Amino acid sequence: MHAGSLIISLFGDLLVPRGGRVWLGSLIHLLAPLGLNERLVRTTVFRLVREQWLRSEALGRRSDYLLTPAGQRRCADAARQIYAAHAPEWDRRWRLILVFGQLAQKERDALRRALFWRGFGAVGGECFVHPGADLAGTCDALIADGLAQLLGAVVPFLAADASLAGTASNADLVARAWDLRELAEAYADFVGAYAPLLAQLRGQGELAIDEVGEGGENDQDAFLIRLLLIHDYRRLLLRDPQLPGVLLPAGWPGQPARALCKELYRRLLTPSERHLDRLLSTADGRCPARHARFHSRFAVDDPLLLAAP
Repeated sequence: MHAGSLIISLFGDLLVPRGGRVWLGSLIHLLAPLGLNERLVRTTVFRLVREQWLRSEALGRRSDYLLTPAGQRRCADAARQIYAAHAPEWDRRWRLILVFGQLAQKERDALRRALFWRGFGAVGGECFVHPGADLAGTCDALIADGLAQLLGAVVPFLAADASLAGTASNADLVARAWDLRELAEAYADFVGAYAPLLAQLRGQGELAIDEVGEGGENDQDAFLIRLLLIHDYRRLLLRDPQLPGVLLPAGWPGQPARALCKELYRRLLTPSERHLDRLLSTADGRCPARHARFHSRFAVDDPLLLAAP
């Protein structure tokens, strides 16, 4: 388990709805049951500060840790994908980014990584495609990633899907730009790992969510499962271009994975929040209240609001 990635998952899912700040001692306590000792958590947090994911804010002799603006943007990007009620409809237009000019190989590699992070697929070495990306937002993301000097070497386009007889199909383009086989296997593994947990909760009967798993130890289990659930799902989505349903192969396992994540998350929500009520603390000793819109996750198509502090 990569500690830095797990801590970012914890911030994005559990801490942002409560103001997005935490005292380091509280963070250590929350992660201890997963086998992350104090030294590892401290070292990882300091590295995330160096990498500009987190920043510290002193309050007396203690310090809170918060997401940087870049970290907030990345978590908001993840929230748009994770908590959406359903995938958006496709407008049948492709977003293209063409790369030209004399770029050093290191610059090309950095640009490719940044575009892959945004879900773009590559068609050759100088053309990147996506069916629904926000091109202006993509350029803003390149600037935020420190690649502003490369904007002069890219040309963004909107291309209509002509679908002319005898030409290659959208399915051909998808097959060229993305290798979906490995991703499909990863989704199937995700469902296989978490389906037994969901079946166990379903077997407890039609209890209200706040009654399921009530109690300190069970609340901690709910917190840990929720953290790992979103962590694993987020890692899948980072590799997923989020193609519209009409561009996906039949029987795509991403849909059942989303449905499973949504139901299991909703069942774990209240007991995991009780655990946070007991253990979460900022540097001044307060336990921040969660945002009023928090319980709308997976239910509405406005995840930017759901990620707001």
